[in-house]
Amino acid sequence: MFLGEYSHNIDDKNRLAIPAKFRPELKDGAVITRGLDNCLFLFTKKDWRILAEKLAQLPLSQANARSFARMMLMGAMEVGVDKLGRILIPDYLKKFAELKKQVVIGGVLNRIEIWDENKWQNYKNKAEEKAEEVAEGMRELGI
Repeated sequence: MFLGEYSHNIDDKNRLAIPAKFRPELKDGAVITRGLDNCLFLFTKKDWRILAEKLAQLPLSQANARSFARMMLMGAMEVGVDKLGRILIPDYLKKFAELKKQVVIGGVLNRIEIWDENKWQNYKNKAEEKAEEVAEGMRELGI
């Protein structure tokens, strides 16, 4: 399980150090892809397989399902974690998420999210403003 928020830098070769706490789960490699809200998602290979199987079950006849599957699957790339705990972020994903040098790495249970630091701060500020309203809506989901 991935939890927590960490600030890290992307180096000149597009390598990003993954927090030491997350590395054991990624020892067999990972899959990085386009995420939602202009961040990147990083999954263990096991969790990626689970998601990919669900995406494969989406109806081909629905345009939104095709679009979502394409975004997630066509944007995906397997990545390894080097001996220093770094992954290589492909240029097309770095561009998609508008990542600069400083990024925020966040653990969201079964995935890691990678955000440009400024985008994360803006997103977090807006989410915090609506926290009580969102919490009210969660009651319908049993939370």
